[in-house]
Amino acid sequence: MRVFLAAVFCLTLLGATPALAGPWRIIKDHWSQADEDGFGRFVTAIGDSGCSSSESCLRSPANPWSANEDRGFLDVDVDCAKLPYLLRAYYAWKNGLPFSYVDAISGSGDLRYSQVANVPVSRTDIADHGGGIDGPKALRAMLDTVYTATYRTDADQNHGVPSDFYSPAIRPGSIRPGTVIYDTNGHVGIVYRVDEAGRISYMDAHPDFTITRSVYGAQFGQSPMQLGGGLKNWRPLQLQGARAVNGALVGGRIVFASNEQIPDFSLVQYQGTEPNASGDIATARFSYNGAPLGFYEYVRVAMSGGKSEFNPVYELESTMRSLCNDLDDRRQAVDQAVQAGVVAKLHPSAIPANIYLSDDNDWESYATPARDTRLRAAFVQFHHDLAGMIQMWINRDPRIVYDGQFLKTDLLNAYDRESRRCTTTYLSSDKHPVALSFDDISHRLFAMSFDPYNCVELRWGDDGAGCPDQAGKRRWYAAEQAARNEIGRDEQGAVTMTAGTDDVDIRGLISAMPDRVPFVQHYPGDE
Repeated sequence: MRVFLAAVFCLTLLGATPALAGPWRIIKDHWSQADEDGFGRFVTAIGDSGCSSSESCLRSPANPWSANEDRGFLDVDVDCAKLPYLLRAYYAWKNGLPFSYVDAISGSGDLRYSQVANVPVSRTDIADHGGGIDGPKALRAMLDTVYTATYRTDADQNHGVPSDFYSPAIRPGSIRPGTVIYDTNGHVGIVYRVDEAGRISYMDAHPDFTITRSVYGAQFGQSPMQLGGGLKNWRPLQLQGARAVNGALVGGRIVFASNEQIPDFSLVQYQGTEPNASGDIATARFSYNGAPLGFYEYVRVAMSGGKSEFNPVYELESTMRSLCNDLDDRRQAVDQAVQAGVVAKLHPSAIPANIYLSDDNDWESYATPARDTRLRAAFVQFHHDLAGMIQMWINRDPRIVYDGQFLKTDLLNAYDRESRRCTTTYLSSDKHPVALSFDDISHRLFAMSFDPYNCVELRWGDDGAGCPDQAGKRRWYAAEQAARNEIGRDEQGAVTMTAGTDDVDIRGLISAMPDRVPFVQHYPGDE
């Protein structure tokens, strides 16, 4: 099976296969290199377009088939788990490619948050039985089936019904536009660009159907292999046994490549690059060309092809701009809760046992615990990465590329400039605008409520007199503080990482660094 003998990389032009009009007719038995390249370019165009929902994405000029598309289908709305499937299946439809998806899984407990791997038990092959396939109907049936639990499968599983994804090597070309990122706390993104410096840009949809963009990092957390979190590529497939009828492939069945048949299959993101007897993520160690690195630093360096030079000022500006986008996305989510009137409602008699999932429609639609956890983790990682770069500068590490004379001054100036530029404004309970700089938010981050029943002031970390919440709501706000300090959980759901304001005080970190690299006198004979 030739599809199993070649690596699937996304490197060239969109539209390698002519777009098909009308019914979905399968004209190729597998996705070629050109098809994968075209899919990557399609995803990049959608990501770069700035579209804010699946509907606006499909209607935008970034979708080369939008002008001739059925208007009814373009109204489709998807959340995070469905967005990658929508883009992949839509591209398959428009390019006459085969497609199949897991339509049922088994596991224990709530399958979206189970503590053991879910197991695929059946699949739907989108097959032409003669006369073509109704594309909109097939895609809507798929979107009604897939959800975050579909992604929660053992990355090393290699028997039974195959999963839709495999774990790729961390290297240029393997992580590419179209790669999926799965957070085991119940969130999914799709990569749309990887730059020369190794930054992985992704877009993600939300329960309110908005689409946002950010840069991959600690906000996704590290996952045990058994739960399959992290970076995932679409598993190669081939349509076998079909017959050719008027230029189309009719019937047949879809067969998937096993892990060992995929050239860039790798468990390195779970097991590490160094010997790891247990194979467990907790003991995984990462290095590149012999230099020990943290996981996210390893991903960045590996994806850049070994470029490990850092300009601290540029890195600070780039990270702050990415986090600023995340803050604006959160502002929109909070505004929606206010506009929906949830803040004026009585608080439920209990906090959901799982704050990431609730039968309370208002909580499920407007609470932001997962979004806030990812935001806190990203701020903590920013602090950690900047501290590492400052220490490398102090140690005169050649990986630091800085041509100025006063790094501390330049970092402070850049931070203050970006902080002012990144201003988040919300409308207070008494209807006057409140503007918060990036630095303001860094000091409020662990006080910002994820609870949609809280006043807008508490949603932005202000527990002052302006909030009209009465004692009952404030008791719930106090009870939720422990959850507001979480930035990570293990595969059993236990809290493994907490943080606080000191862990995100970026300006304080810069202010505490020395003005100049300490002078070290070397004498003859010194090593």
